[in-house]
Amino acid sequence: MAIPADTFFLDPDSDRTLQQQIQQCVTEAILSGRFSPGERMPSTRRLAEHLGIARITVTIAYTELVANDYLVSRGRSGYFISENAPLPPAFPENKVEAAGPVDWSRAIGRRFSGYAPLIRPPDWRSYAYPFIYGQADSRLFDHQNWRLCALQALGQKDFEALTSDYYEQDDPRLVEYILRHILPRRGIAARPEEILITMGSQNALWTAAQILLTQRRTAAHENPCYPGLREILAQTRCNTVSIDVDAGGLPPEALPGGIDVVFTTPSHHCPTNATMPLDRRKALLERAVEEGFVIVEDDYEFEIAFAKSPSPALKSLDRSGSVIYTGSFSKSLFPGLRLGYLVAPAPVIVEARALRALVLRHPPGHIQRTAAYFLSLGHYEAQIGRMGRAYRQRRAVMERCLRENGLTLAVRETSGGSSYWMRAPEGVNTTQLAERLRADGVLIEPGRAFFGPGRASDRYYRLAYSSIAADRIPEGIARLARAIEAG
Repeated sequence: MAIPADTFFLDPDSDRTLQQQIQQCVTEAILSGRFSPGERMPSTRRLAEHLGIARITVTIAYTELVANDYLVSRGRSGYFISENAPLPPAFPENKVEAAGPVDWSRAIGRRFSGYAPLIRPPDWRSYAYPFIYGQADSRLFDHQNWRLCALQALGQKDFEALTSDYYEQDDPRLVEYILRHILPRRGIAARPEEILITMGSQNALWTAAQILLTQRRTAAHENPCYPGLREILAQTRCNTVSIDVDAGGLPPEALPGGIDVVFTTPSHHCPTNATMPLDRRKALLERAVEEGFVIVEDDYEFEIAFAKSPSPALKSLDRSGSVIYTGSFSKSLFPGLRLGYLVAPAPVIVEARALRALVLRHPPGHIQRTAAYFLSLGHYEAQIGRMGRAYRQRRAVMERCLRENGLTLAVRETSGGSSYWMRAPEGVNTTQLAERLRADGVLIEPGRAFFGPGRASDRYYRLAYSSIAADRIPEGIARLARAIEAG
């Protein structure tokens, strides 16, 4: 029986090549049972005419399918579904009896779906003026060298790193680079047994919270703060204390007694970008020693400090072992990489490594090795330099446009970062403002999600310049100003 060409179609919006789409159509049809062994495929000429593509494209796709034993070529007769093609699963249909369904409202022991993360449109790149934070700018990323590093990590020489189960360990090359090059830039000295590779900074924060906190312990965090941290702390069921920040970040004197763990972002407070002064850092460390609490330092964007030299990390000033340090490559490389690191005294890393082994074993070896090559071959430093130059230009344009349009900065003195924390006029709801702006091609981030329950403010919003070209900033800011003025 011949398979009609009408069975096939191409998705014009797909990110796959035409050859890959044809291969996907065939393999999915075989694995779902729609195509059976022995059935004849449409000829390459007939399928090419139906799809409106070159015949050579279909021929190459068929050849790849033959190599993978999904198809077989029979001389002048054409291509057929291979007798050795994978068989569809032969499971009986799973029918749930309506008379006795599981009451999932009672069966679910703990709920995690109440978390309201920052919402960004998945098609944010299609907006003309995307002032959104934390996304990679393809114009600044070194695609070619990352691809070469990925290919190198796929080579025979790195077969062990690609295929092995590391158990609780990490890629030694990546660990060595972080120890010798990344941490010294923050004044931090550490040993291999004091570092753990994580799946980004959020995973590092979650790991630290799981190890340090119980229902009987108390954690302090900044207000406003990263929404994900607030939810992480809530899931530990610990007691929490929210400390309002000012232009200098977290004020140590505002911490009450009885604190067990303090979570802070001293280099660039999230989301205000305020930088904690040196005297405050020392005061916070002194209180940690006197009162015996632990500090978890999230140094998530230290590389982007081009306005002035970055302040020393809390960890670099720590002489008592009170600070657990987290870092990430999400802002300096790209967020989809999901690679970060946790630096802490060896006893903490022992527990963190054991916890990670239970949850995800370890980050993928190929990703770790690719990153290790990209960093060690000098591409990372070049990337940081390229981003710094672009961000410096965009920041200058942004400052001028904000000033010309009369928009108000909530925090004025910052050392860098890739965003501004803004305050709208009295009576302006920035959540509603953001909805109106989307229709005008402008994306901003309302500030409500950063505040704790009962302490939310609708006047604040964040404007990032990491994902928008400098020449688009003036018109985007002008549209924002007009929307605010219109109320």
